[in-house]
Amino acid sequence: NAIIVCSIENIDPMGVHTGDSITIAPIQTLSDSQYQKMRTAAIDILRAVGVDCGGSNVQFALEPDSDRMIIIEMNPRVSRSSALASKATGFPIARCSAKLAVGLTLDEVLNEITGVTASCFEPALDYCAVKVPRFELEKFPMSGDALGTQMRSVGESLALGRTAIEALNKALRATERSLEGLVALEEVRGYGVDDVETILGCAHPLRILAAYSVLKRFGSERLEDVSRKTGYDRWFLAQMLRQAAVEKELHLQGQMDGFDGDTILQAKRMGLSDSRIADLTGRSVEGVLRFRKSAGIEAVAHYVDTCAGEFPARTPYCYTTYGEEDEGESLGSDAVIIVASGPNRIGQGLEFDTCCTLASLAYRKLGRKTIMVNSNPETVSTDFNISDRLYLEPLTVEHVQRILERERTADIVLQLGGQTPLNMVEALVAKGARVVGTSPESLQTADDRGRFSALLSQLNLRQSANRTATDALEVPKCAREAGYPVLLRPSHVLGGRSMVIAYTEEELVGFLATGITVSPESPLLVDHFLEDAFEYDLDAVSDGKSLYIGGILQHIEAAGIHSGDSAAVFPPYKSSPEILDQMRAGALALARSLQVKGFMNIQFAVQDGRLYIIEVNPRASRTVPFISKTSGVDLVEVAVRIWQGEDLVSQGLVQQEGGIGEGRCITGWAIKEAVFSFDRFANVDPQLGPEMRSTGEVVGLGATFGEAFAKSQIGAGNHLPVRGRVCISVNKRDRNTIVPIARDLQELGFALAATRGTARDLFDAGILCETVLKVHEGHPNLVDHIRHQRIALVINTPMGVKARQSDDDLRTEAMRMNIPYTTTTSAAAAAVQAIRYLKSQQFSVVPL
Repeated sequence: NAIIVCSIENIDPMGVHTGDSITIAPIQTLSDSQYQKMRTAAIDILRAVGVDCGGSNVQFALEPDSDRMIIIEMNPRVSRSSALASKATGFPIARCSAKLAVGLTLDEVLNEITGVTASCFEPALDYCAVKVPRFELEKFPMSGDALGTQMRSVGESLALGRTAIEALNKALRATERSLEGLVALEEVRGYGVDDVETILGCAHPLRILAAYSVLKRFGSERLEDVSRKTGYDRWFLAQMLRQAAVEKELHLQGQMDGFDGDTILQAKRMGLSDSRIADLTGRSVEGVLRFRKSAGIEAVAHYVDTCAGEFPARTPYCYTTYGEEDEGESLGSDAVIIVASGPNRIGQGLEFDTCCTLASLAYRKLGRKTIMVNSNPETVSTDFNISDRLYLEPLTVEHVQRILERERTADIVLQLGGQTPLNMVEALVAKGARVVGTSPESLQTADDRGRFSALLSQLNLRQSANRTATDALEVPKCAREAGYPVLLRPSHVLGGRSMVIAYTEEELVGFLATGITVSPESPLLVDHFLEDAFEYDLDAVSDGKSLYIGGILQHIEAAGIHSGDSAAVFPPYKSSPEILDQMRAGALALARSLQVKGFMNIQFAVQDGRLYIIEVNPRASRTVPFISKTSGVDLVEVAVRIWQGEDLVSQGLVQQEGGIGEGRCITGWAIKEAVFSFDRFANVDPQLGPEMRSTGEVVGLGATFGEAFAKSQIGAGNHLPVRGRVCISVNKRDRNTIVPIARDLQELGFALAATRGTARDLFDAGILCETVLKVHEGHPNLVDHIRHQRIALVINTPMGVKARQSDDDLRTEAMRMNIPYTTTTSAAAAAVQAIRYLKSQQFSVVPL
């Protein structure tokens, strides 16, 4: 037996990777005969290939003006599409495949959502599911915006609606790219009317907005032209025209100083947000909300049940819509809502989703019902069996507030999902929500530069000189007062977005010229940059009186590399006991002063033996899952128990009230290493800096530092050599620290090559090496040697903007040839220890 679980249609035409395309389920534009032909072909392919059991994915291409059908590929396994199909339909493909693998048949596997039907029934959908990819192309500006056959998106959102246009608007909003849904391209910051025709004719992440711009302005007379240029099916464009007509009517009503309930209901059924309606009518969001409520226009919940409502759903997996009958009861005031992290992106990924998942499991273990709100189909938190109720909804104040009202509860957890939930604190509290854990006032104190600096002074804790600019004209003055070099960073960001180090006023002016917004609402933080400092992360849980430190991580890379991109060592590998004691005491003082209830992450820097506090975040950090796994203590469950009234003493983690407990690495050493996707982006310099660019992470465990680091590099795909030639080109500041590293490499049997300045210093230290030319010095130069695979490892540490630019060809070519490289001497020293282990040891299996 075989069933079709889900049919998915790409809105973008062939030539755009399916992972980068907006997709919709079920298929909307095929006739029944075309669909049946495709369905039969898919099952025939599985049988011909010999798939005995389990899930498979078959991709087709169909010529829209004929019945010509081409098979693109077939994957006899669960795939990215399988995960999307599972969340879109509620049918757990991987779970069902596992049961089939042990001998059960489809009619013997129970459908867990209904609890009464078998898995041999094909899912039936009475809604549309739309997936929209999320891109981070601004992190890789030299790679361009054009999409192609190689996937470039880093995450995706999924939304459900009764119609395709409703689901599309919700999914676009859920990408959290400051879009209110399907809007005209010129309404997006950084784009104008002149960009519309250009983007319309190329595969661009915002092409659908360009199409809507044209249709909104010219109507159906340009429909055929837009379809020809974009490859979008006319049916999808017709849905956009329907929205354009409703938006035009809303605009007219706004000018006439009146609302029409039928038009508002129609707009809400199309997925337009209150904020979008407010923009179109010239009213306030609160005004739109009041009118909606007075007219009885409220979002209702519908269940994902795999059977189009034929059987009642036992597992509540919900989405909201308008103008329909509500299908479920509230869970009541005892339930707690957990707002998750939304689509994966650089700086806010699966680490935060892990925290949300573990929190839901911990609450349920303690007997409390949980409601999960998320829009990410790639995560465990959106599995229907993780929480008592799941809402697949955009993470906006409007959607979360409606869920609070509908479920008749006020308790909401916002500490776990990264910056997205924290951005909603003020608005949700104003509407009556009770934030679980640390108070909103303490969250504001930690986030407000002036109040936080005053708190540190009161506690006699040191921080680097800093200023806050609320206008672009203030920035140079603030930088001079803080002292160059300065670290420039916008507030309220994760992943170091738009962060840069400026060594001179010229570099600072260049940064401001990129068009960054500096205002009282979006201040720019100007910090004196602690050059040559080492950074640390401390993750802790507090009950307001005592403190449990899960672990202290030391970054291998020096200050200036974003913490998410730096390899981090647990426990710290070269720190004085006095400095670590200062960190513990400072953390306890801050936890008490801020009355932290739950998580707290502190970033420290040590320069010349002095401890500085960089920032404090009273929330879960991206390193919480890493610390929990490597210390053996589930920090999320510890926090949940605190929120339920258990202090750290009663949990056995602190001996006495007001004390400090601390975890230890259960394997000896654990190293978190970042994973990068530079190979997906052409012409990108892999040089790291204060803006996060990694797309994942791995962990290496070992009895020694060298073993753990070696495993972390293998896990990240960086295969360190054990023989060959090492090329070294370092800045003047690193000339002394590179000498012992070069000597160690020579003792390990490596041949050395260095650029002229570095080679001179190595010669002076008694280390013989070959001298190679820099790129601008002629041929054969360093890049030529890399291109012809004469180099096994590159150590390159540029300093300043000009040096980074002159060496980018070197690093880019090393990346293209898959040759490992390091851009800091600290990482090079760690690599030496790992190579020593690889040359002398064999890996063995040790129980955790």
